[in-house]
Amino acid sequence: MSKEKILIPELRFPEFVKDGEWEGKTVGQVYNFKVTNSLSREYLNYEKGKVKNIHYGDIHTKFNTLFDITNEEVPFINLDVSIENIKKESYCIEGDIILADASEDLNDVGKSIEIVNLNNEKLVSGLHTLLARQREKKLTIGFGGYLFKSNWVRKQIQKEAQGAKVLGISTGRIANVQISFPQKTQEQQKIASCLSSLDELITAHNDKLDALKDHKKGLMQNLFPHPSASSGSGTVAEPVEAKVPNYRFPEFEGDGEWEKKKLGEIGEPLMCKRIFKDQTTPNPENGIPFYKIGTFGKEADAYIPEDLYIEYMNKYNYPNKGDILISASGTIGRLVIYEGSPAYYQDSNIVWLGHDESLVTNEFLFYCYLMVNWQTSDGGVIKRLYNSDLKNVSICFPENDLEQQKIASCLSALDELITAQAKKIEQLQQHKKGLMQGLFPKTQSLRT
Repeated sequence: MSKEKILIPELRFPEFVKDGEWEGKTVGQVYNFKVTNSLSREYLNYEKGKVKNIHYGDIHTKFNTLFDITNEEVPFINLDVSIENIKKESYCIEGDIILADASEDLNDVGKSIEIVNLNNEKLVSGLHTLLARQREKKLTIGFGGYLFKSNWVRKQIQKEAQGAKVLGISTGRIANVQISFPQKTQEQQKIASCLSSLDELITAHNDKLDALKDHKKGLMQNLFPHPSASSGSGTVAEPVEAKVPNYRFPEFEGDGEWEKKKLGEIGEPLMCKRIFKDQTTPNPENGIPFYKIGTFGKEADAYIPEDLYIEYMNKYNYPNKGDILISASGTIGRLVIYEGSPAYYQDSNIVWLGHDESLVTNEFLFYCYLMVNWQTSDGGVIKRLYNSDLKNVSICFPENDLEQQKIASCLSALDELITAQAKKIEQLQQHKKGLMQGLFPKTQSLRT
């Protein structure tokens, strides 16, 4: 009984449905590998040079799947670095695949880009990269970039990766990876065009999201008194000095200066009573979610008995609906609004301010917290936010709660737009993921 690989995608454009199976090869049969350099960042710059250089870190963090040099920020090799020994065949050409050969993350090892437009510029492949070039022109430009991002190819690359803390992939191992492609370049081009159009749409929506975030940042700088000098207390930098914002809603222009107070003057830092590890369980069936600092703002991975939750909630400090929970360790100043659902929070690592909302509303206080610079006075990183530190943070606020509400409503409406835009991007990314799974064969095995 044998097994035969079925090289037909689930989704196929109508005009190619009857074209039969895709051709199956190994990477080494379609591509050979060219020499790359090992220049680190210190030999690169973004201002001037004759040759640009692909650094593996940029493949991990910023370059698009289809690399168009006119749309990417690529460093030059410093002018004082000799390029005479670079062989002609080591210069990139359109259609080349460049892979990052090292990563600490399995999801990123072997991450790749395809060069689709060089704009007549000189480009080489640098540190921790592999440069693959087609032996014959079997794959149309644009198709290879998505082929190397398809599930089947990515899974093989991940299996071939070696290492403990840092994972690596070699040309020999990449050469053994199996790939498949339609024999007609028209079908390859159709797939590449479909996916690149979707990528362009995702990029446009990401640009819109960035614009909304920039707009919010600008609004906050104008709706709140502008931050200036740091506190001399030595722990948390003062968020504000001035007492009048640059912009004020017309109905409040004559209301005078905002009031400035330390958080300790308007309330007291609070936290839940301590829960010990042996009081928790990873089983969610009969428990209340217990949020540790590692799961703060995410999904809980620990739970406490309901009777213990009820006892502690009634006997000790517990947040009211709308209170703003603050991370006091790890990444300081992460915020979560308590929505009122049954939950418990790790003492001392997650705190909130117990205060009179007639002075400062929670809705407004949330945006005050966003203005706080959670750093030491010398710009260092706070490893622990103690109650005394939190009490020493100063905020400015209008005494009129209607003005507080107007500002909070304006910013929360913008936050809703930002959230909706982020969800739209997530939906597009999921749509792309589904398309990628359907447009490339899964190379399933069928018993015959």
